[in-house]
Amino acid sequence: MNNFKLHTLDSAPEKSKAILEGAQKQMGMVPGLYAVMAESPETLKAYTQLHQLFTQTSFDAEELTVVWQTINVEHECHYCVPAHTGIAHSMKVNAELIEALRNDTAMPTEKLQALKDFTLSMVRNRGNVPEAEVTAFYNAGYGPQQVLEVILGLSQKVISNYVNHMADTPVDKVFEKFAWHK
Repeated sequence: MNNFKLHTLDSAPEKSKAILEGAQKQMGMVPGLYAVMAESPETLKAYTQLHQLFTQTSFDAEELTVVWQTINVEHECHYCVPAHTGIAHSMKVNAELIEALRNDTAMPTEKLQALKDFTLSMVRNRGNVPEAEVTAFYNAGYGPQQVLEVILGLSQKVISNYVNHMADTPVDKVFEKFAWHK
């Protein structure tokens, strides 16, 4: 039984309203994910802060997308895969890379493949990444900073993916054209 409410600016708890108003102003809408998370102002705040922090890491737009979508696809998030497809397009990420991530196929470069492989290992092994896989990640040009940044991105995605599973968040109309199912 789904007891989650899609809050509006009027129904949201007072502590969530500023974030919802900011989203409305910036995006022209309150995303469904935010509307659900508004029930817990602390969860909404944590998610939006993690998102902002992750976008400020050393990763470029392609690498951010690889981390986000690798996790979204692995977690089979019906909401986040379409949303991050739209976000990736707005960030001018190569369409072939976007589709490869959605379809769980090979990355266009060895470095991006190493990032995808490491991210998947981080998720699947719950942070207990085998030494050989860490070495491969480092050999691709990444280091301890990026290990920590993948963990930051994973933290953000665990919140959103799990919320969307629990709430069965409807995909926003703007992202419906990017609908995805594993």
